[in-house]
Amino acid sequence: MTREIRLAVLVSGEGTILEGLAEAIDGGHLPASIVLVVSDRPHAPAIERARLRGLPTVVLPLRGTDEARWAERLDAELSERRAELVLLAGFRSIVPWAWLSGWEGRVLNVHPSLLPKHGGPGFFGRRVHEAVLAAGDRETGATVHLVTATVDAGPVLAQESITVQPEETPETLRARLRPIELALLTATIRRFADGSFPLPYRAPSERPAVREGRGSTR
Repeated sequence: MTREIRLAVLVSGEGTILEGLAEAIDGGHLPASIVLVVSDRPHAPAIERARLRGLPTVVLPLRGTDEARWAERLDAELSERRAELVLLAGFRSIVPWAWLSGWEGRVLNVHPSLLPKHGGPGFFGRRVHEAVLAAGDRETGATVHLVTATVDAGPVLAQESITVQPEETPETLRARLRPIELALLTATIRRFADGSFPLPYRAPSERPAVREGRGSTR
C-alpha cells in the first residue's frame, strides 16, 4: 500500500531539484510532503525558493561550527517535524558522522555522474561535468545513492546514463542531466512510498531471511 513519505531536503545552491520535487508533489505525482528545507548557506537561492512556496525552512551553517552541536540541532529540527527521509539535493557540505549515524538508511543523495566514477570529496556541480569531459568519457549520467560515512560510496538505488555528445560543455551536460536527476529521485521516493524499498533502507544481503513455516504463503 502506498503511503505519503515525509521528506526533508538539504540544499546549498539554486534549488532546481527542490523546485521539481515540490511541483511533482503539488501535481499529485509524488506521494510525499516536504516538511523541512535546510540550507547550510544563508543566502542560497534554494532557501528563497522554499520560502516563496511556504515550506518550513531553517539555515544551519556547517563551516566553522561544532559538528556535534550542528548534528544535535539538525536532529532536533527533523524529529520535531517527523521527517522520515532526508534528501541531499545539491548540498555541498559533507554531513558529519555525528548526525548521519543516527539517520543511517534514511539519507539519499543525487549525484550528476555514473558513480563510482567522478565521485568523492570535492566532486559536485560543474566540477563533476568538467571531470567527465577531461577524462574523455563517452557516457555520463546521474545516480541516486544511500549516504554513508564514505562520500558518494553508498549503495546505488537508481542510475541512468546518457551519451556525451561532440562539443559537449559542462553547461550542456548539466542542463541535460537535471531532468534525469529529478526523475531518478522521484522514482526512488516512490519506491519507499509503495514499500518496494524498506525504510530505513538496508541492502538485500543485510535483510533478515524470510523463513517458511506455519502460516507462511507461497
